Amino acid sequence: MSQSKHHTLLLGAHMSIAGGVHTAVDRATSIGCTALQVFTKNNNQWSGKPFTKHDIEQYKQKIAAAKISPVVSHDSYLINLCASNPDILKKSRAAFIDELLRCEQLGIPLLNFHPGSHLGAGDEEGIKRICESLNIAHEQTKGYKVKSVLEATAGQGTNIGYKFEHLRAIIDGVENPERMAVCIDTCHIFAAGYDISNEKGYEETFKLFDEIVGLDRLVAFHVNDSKKGLGSRVDRHEHIGKGAIGLTGFKLLMNDERFIHIPKILETPKSEDLHEDVENMRVLKSLLNDDNKSKTIFTSASLHNN
Repeated sequence: MSQSKHHTLLLGAHMSIAGGVHTAVDRATSIGCTALQVFTKNNNQWSGKPFTKHDIEQYKQKIAAAKISPVVSHDSYLINLCASNPDILKKSRAAFIDELLRCEQLGIPLLNFHPGSHLGAGDEEGIKRICESLNIAHEQTKGYKVKSVLEATAGQGTNIGYKFEHLRAIIDGVENPERMAVCIDTCHIFAAGYDISNEKGYEETFKLFDEIVGLDRLVAFHVNDSKKGLGSRVDRHEHIGKGAIGLTGFKLLMNDERFIHIPKILETPKSEDLHEDVENMRVLKSLLNDDNKSKTIFTSASLHNN
């Protein structure tokens, strides 16, 4: 089905916040991003310095001027909402609540997080503990607009979230399912065994996702190729078209009209000058069919990278 309406391509990358969270917006706009993901603090620390009023105003002014919406935040890598160690679980829950607060203060509507690692307790017990953690967090952040966004995982180690059924079980297990959403990482689901590298596998994967989770829950994509093969259960991101997924899978995604208004965010390896992001974005844009290209609006900066 063709869409006659013009739309903005929501494509960008995870950006550093070195120098303040507002600097991520500058980095994003410098290469023409129309989507953005950030940490709201050092991702290897349990807690961050509280935002000042100036921090919040500076970020909000920059993001409004950049017209990037919605922004996605990624929580700290230390957080494990199904940790079996009581001390780690307590710290994780407090840190997650703080992440929700920081997003709410900045007006970031989506907090992306990895469900957690059960560390031997088993998927069922892990999922139960994740639901408990989310219920505690949501109870303490009543009235917040930010959604908790489950990220599909590769299934490395004892990570939960590598089956669509895990995501469904978590959503079903929380008391406020309206506060839940899902992010699909292309590398993760491929490594978990969902073959999106060809048309048949791609269609089957999203049919299954719709049946189990629901496409209406999907709010973001992490667009990463995979260094490892299908079903490897190993999470290693690769540049677009250079990995085991290949260009066909990304061409299908870029031209899928169901996902036109869903931000697509790169999490591929990069250096400070961001030339890798520029190249990966160029490759992704080049995969748009002529019909979709003619209906796509790019920012003035992104046109230079076509």
